[in-house]
Amino acid sequence: MDTQRLFLFLIFSFSCVLVWDGWQRYQHPEAAVQQVATIAATTPTAVASINSANQVANVEQANPAVQGKIITIKTDTLDVEINTVGGGIQKLSLLKHPSAEDKNKSFVLFDKGAGTHNYTAQSGLLGADMPNHNTLFTAENDSYAITGTAEKVDVRLSTTTSEGVKVVKVLTFHKTGYLIDVAYEIENGSKTALNTSAYFQLVRDEEAPAGATKFVPTYTGAAIYTDKEKLKKVDFSAIEKGKTDFPKEDDNGWIAILQHYFVSAWVPDEHTKREYFTRKLDNGLFAVGTILPVKTVEPSAKAEVKVSLYAGPAQSNLDAIAPGLGLTVDYGWLTVIAKPMFWMMTFLHSIVQNWGVAIILLTVLIKLLFFPLSAASYRSMAKMRVVAPKLEKIKKQFGDDREKLNRAMMDLYKTEKINPLGGCLPMLIQIPVFIALYWSILESVEMRYAPFFGWIQNLSVADPYYILPLIMGASMLLQSKLNPTPPDPMQAKLMQIMPIVFSVVFFFFPAGLVLYSVVNNALSIAQQWYITRGLEAESLAAKH
Repeated sequence: MDTQRLFLFLIFSFSCVLVWDGWQRYQHPEAAVQQVATIAATTPTAVASINSANQVANVEQANPAVQGKIITIKTDTLDVEINTVGGGIQKLSLLKHPSAEDKNKSFVLFDKGAGTHNYTAQSGLLGADMPNHNTLFTAENDSYAITGTAEKVDVRLSTTTSEGVKVVKVLTFHKTGYLIDVAYEIENGSKTALNTSAYFQLVRDEEAPAGATKFVPTYTGAAIYTDKEKLKKVDFSAIEKGKTDFPKEDDNGWIAILQHYFVSAWVPDEHTKREYFTRKLDNGLFAVGTILPVKTVEPSAKAEVKVSLYAGPAQSNLDAIAPGLGLTVDYGWLTVIAKPMFWMMTFLHSIVQNWGVAIILLTVLIKLLFFPLSAASYRSMAKMRVVAPKLEKIKKQFGDDREKLNRAMMDLYKTEKINPLGGCLPMLIQIPVFIALYWSILESVEMRYAPFFGWIQNLSVADPYYILPLIMGASMLLQSKLNPTPPDPMQAKLMQIMPIVFSVVFFFFPAGLVLYSVVNNALSIAQQWYITRGLEAESLAAKH
């Protein structure tokens, strides 16, 4: 077997795996998670879900041209704007996360009608004359802020129906964190019992967030989680085509919209009956949400329904807020490897206080972990380099007689105690680790604007001067010089071109990923050089 050909094949395969993995996550996100059984449309629960979702859709169609007032709220982590029409959150800025376009500005997650970015959180009650996200509420104040020792602030918006039902929408903001509690206090001042439900929805266009590129594909779309079915992604194209497959009713879980680094999710209390829905709206918008029943409110009685809204960075520790919410950090099919690697990287960062240095140290640890495998691989390639003149002589001796040539080569391998696969197979075992690290770096919000040193002030975006990709290309070229020269001229040319190709591809990759590749290549070169020089010295000593 031609070891050089196999080695080239493995490199090509590794590249294809990375591209395929990213492409699948970008084009078909639902394939990366567990498939769920379709809920039969003939069951009572399914019919109830469809009817409730249609009621929300009817609310959307009403959409009266009512002008409201803007209420502002500021906490240590959020800067929010609420419109008194519906009491929806129409703008939400994350004060501790810079904008992708301007580091000096805060990242805006929710925004209404600003260019192509349209993303809001809405809620309301279902039923005739009940207030919804088009109803005009009355606010107690125009602005709110958490000051002094206060840990939270309540924004109370009220309205009264023509039948005398008083509804107060209460939004509770906390001093720190990204949770917002949204509640409806209902006081039935009418003469008849009141039956209603509450809906909570996120409305967004399908535009990818600023800074996203197809060279580094990430998911933007809806996601639903239940204990039984786990995480289920539903992309916008599936919603538009009506080809969605997710639990329509459950008593646990949450519904969200994901985008690179950030997530917004409606999180009802556990063991509370709820319905989930998705739908395509006009003007290129999509709605995903949940509907909760409200117990029958008798005349002069009161009731309350409450749901929490998380709007902030996607982090693995979000499981403390709701089961499964940490899965919004999507490491793909190698999560079982990527999570421990990110945990170790976080631990290293807590010591060195620099994410770039943490990546370097993690790369060193991974290299040490696979040192025996790498050593075996480089030792095999070094032996191939030593016997390269003999192989060349055999090729000239047998010419085009492939059968005799292969037999002679195998005899040489046997005599020299060389495993022709020894230089390649150990690399296969390491490929899953490399891919897992790739996604753990790519998906970590901690990398946004994380500086390394010098010109690299943001490890989550490409090197602005392409210095790291060029260094990586040079390291690949140097590494290829340590490998035995392929006897096939075509293979030799491919080995020369590959460093250039990889450098160009890595021009578009985040600097953190390229930094890992540079360090890994540098360590590999040092290890390979040491082993190769040692075997060459042993071979020279044996001749004398």
